[in-house]
Amino acid sequence: MEEEFEFGFTEDPKFSVERYEEMIRNHDQYFFDAQAFENIIDYYIEKNAPSKALQVSEYARNQHPFAAVFLIKQAQLLVVNNRASEAFAALDKAAMLEASDADIYIIRGNLYESMERNTEALENYEKALEFAEETDEILLHIAYVYQNMGDYDTAITYLKLCLKQNMENQDALYELAFCYDVLDNQEESVQFYQQYIDNEPYSYAAWYNLGNAYTKLSLFEKAIDAYDYAILIKDSFASAYFNKGNALVNLEKYAEAIEVYRQTFEYEQPNADTYCAIGECYEKLEQMDEARSFYKKSVKMDPKLADAWFGIGVTLDFEERYFEALHFYKKALDLDIANADYWFAIADAEYKLGRITEAEHAYEKVVELNPLDVDAWLDYSSILYEQKRLAEAIETISEAIKNNPDAAELYYRMVAYLFAKGEYNEALSFLEMALASDPEKHYILFDYLPQLQENKIIIDIINRFNR
Repeated sequence: MEEEFEFGFTEDPKFSVERYEEMIRNHDQYFFDAQAFENIIDYYIEKNAPSKALQVSEYARNQHPFAAVFLIKQAQLLVVNNRASEAFAALDKAAMLEASDADIYIIRGNLYESMERNTEALENYEKALEFAEETDEILLHIAYVYQNMGDYDTAITYLKLCLKQNMENQDALYELAFCYDVLDNQEESVQFYQQYIDNEPYSYAAWYNLGNAYTKLSLFEKAIDAYDYAILIKDSFASAYFNKGNALVNLEKYAEAIEVYRQTFEYEQPNADTYCAIGECYEKLEQMDEARSFYKKSVKMDPKLADAWFGIGVTLDFEERYFEALHFYKKALDLDIANADYWFAIADAEYKLGRITEAEHAYEKVVELNPLDVDAWLDYSSILYEQKRLAEAIETISEAIKNNPDAAELYYRMVAYLFAKGEYNEALSFLEMALASDPEKHYILFDYLPQLQENKIIIDIINRFNR
């Protein structure tokens, strides 16, 4: 007959684990009280051994058949092992033993949430709120469900409730920023984080999110102040340094931005995005060797970062090494085929290499992908004009105007093409439209066709508008 030993909750958890493992080795049967079993299960969960923890929960259930806690633990472990239907069954049994245990409804809610059965998830989370002592994490999960349903306003309501329960819930702070972002409601976001900071002035996450909201409103000076507070509170906050760097770039303070980007390396491993951002700053400062060196570091770390390949191309283009630049532009394009900026750079490089057909094809792609790019329309039509394909140049500018009816540059260019084609009345009518749109830009016309400065009718019309 097997001898039964009993181990109680007064034991050191490590001692309970050792005794349990001894029992398994000896194929014996020891008795553990409920607390000892919980300690053993938690030990294996911490050691990331869910299968062993599941085995312990089975022993615990056999010895303590009326303790709901082991069914709940079992359900949690079954979820980890992707055994949803068994987890549901364990939770149903637990509910029969202890219907007021909030964990039953939280785990069930998690399961339904992962299956996108949102209504059932919400029902269970609401039930959990009735029984739980601490509710901030449940409120956070309810917010997640509403986000999944696309109802960001309700999600915001629950995130605010969550923060009311626990001002330090970082996840809720970041999720709130995300919801405001999706709703494009940065003003309300700023208002919320300012109020939050009044109560919690040392919340680095709140200062950081406030900085992000200011950035989206293009209030870069204020954003930098907010990031500075976040860094002051948590000096190892790499993301705050990075975003401060981005704000400085937007203010064209490239040398300062480089210093701030470099500070991120003190607190996290250098990454491809930061190297690329530093490369871009050096590029703006026209220090092309430095820029290229950082872009190369970036692609070495992440060969799929299209912007870094493109940056290498830009530095070569600047040095009039168009053929080499094209190679890198095309590498970027392979990774992001629908990027209008990449097509534009390719079009320009092909044109400079005298490959007119290739340039034309690339400009066609630019205006197809981004019909609001006025410069692309002007350059594209210019190629056609240079080849004496006047009718096509006029047609192209006409299409450009349809897409950009407020762009005075396009009307002035149309005037030049119509004059070149001898369609004077039509040209004068477009000149009036151009002047009505922006009279100060009339110099564009003379830049393109200097001889029109001798045309008395044109000068009279311009003078009339300028008066």
